[in-house]
This record gives sequence, C-alpha cells and structure tokens, in this order.
Amino acid sequence: MNFNEKYILENDRVLLRALEEDDFQNLLPFSLNEPEIWQYSLIRADGEDNLQNYIALACKARNEEKEYPFIVFDKLKNQYAGVTRLYDIQPKNKTLQIGYTWYGKDFQGTGLNKHCKYLLLEFAFEKLDIKRIEFRADAQNQRSIQAMKSLGCTEEGILRSHTVKPNGERRDTIVLSILQQEWFDTIKQKLREKLI
Repeated sequence: MNFNEKYILENDRVLLRALEEDDFQNLLPFSLNEPEIWQYSLIRADGEDNLQNYIALACKARNEEKEYPFIVFDKLKNQYAGVTRLYDIQPKNKTLQIGYTWYGKDFQGTGLNKHCKYLLLEFAFEKLDIKRIEFRADAQNQRSIQAMKSLGCTEEGILRSHTVKPNGERRDTIVLSILQQEWFDTIKQKLREKLI
C-alpha cells in the first residue's frame, strides 16, 4: 500500500478519500452536536479539542505508514457523513483491520455503511491482495456488532478485559473477520445485493 497516494474509493452513493487535517470543519458539526457517537470509542472526537486530536492522530498514523483514514462523503445527501479507517496494516502477513468508523446520526441506518464497507473490502482484497480482514468492537456495542455480521463477518470470539476505555474501565472486545476466499466465494455478491 502506498501511504502517500491519495486514494479515492467511490460508487454512485459514497466517496471515500484520504482524511486531511483541514477536514476539521467538515466534521465539526458532529463533534459539537452528537457526542453520543463516541459512546463506545477508544478515541473520542466530541468537542473541538478532541476532534482536532482525533484528526491529528489519524493523519500522523498515515504519515507513519501504520493506518489509512478516510473521510466519508454521502453523495445522496451531498454531505460529509463521518470517517472510517484501514489500520493494523501488516503487509508481511497480508492482514489489516477496518474500524474507527463513525457516522452522524442522519447517516446511520441509511445503507451508507454497507456501501463504505463494500468499497473498503473490495479495495483491500482485490487491489492490496489482503488475505484476512479483522473487525473489532466493544462487546457491548450491539449496533456495531450487528452491522459487522450483516456484512458477512464471522465472529471469532471475545478478548476479555482487552483494553482500557477513556473513562478508565476495562473493555471486552469482540473480534470478527472476513477471509479473502470468503469474499470471492459468497460475501462480495451477497453484500452487493444489499446495497440500496
């Protein structure tokens, strides 16, 4: 993966492009008005300072060739909708994770996430030749878990007391995955049929 390239992934519903520091203004309304978005997040972006930190950390990780964050633009509503990210990218093992995904409340449950994930999965499996993609979430975040399962992810298990939440409590983390062969065998077609 070329971390210096400004990848653009798009279809008729959504456009994903590299998140930049100057996207602060595009995401600020969510940060100020919808703090509940980050209820289960390990890195919060509610409030101006947290959002600036969130974007700075994401861009720094891309510059260090560890992660590739995208900003999400909903073509249907002609508005920025949130962010998502490829991370824990391991070229030697041909694995990565998709996560740090959040959308404003007006974009949740609209089918936008399936379009984003379809483009990310297609890019990772078919352009980067990734063999395994992992998804993780707070084990209490049922909305996120159901969204991952609806993509075709296989639940692998729970990492107990896995990490620390921003409030200092311990978090159990659920792990799900999709393998490249599963993508080509069934998941790609099934997911394509769900795109609305």
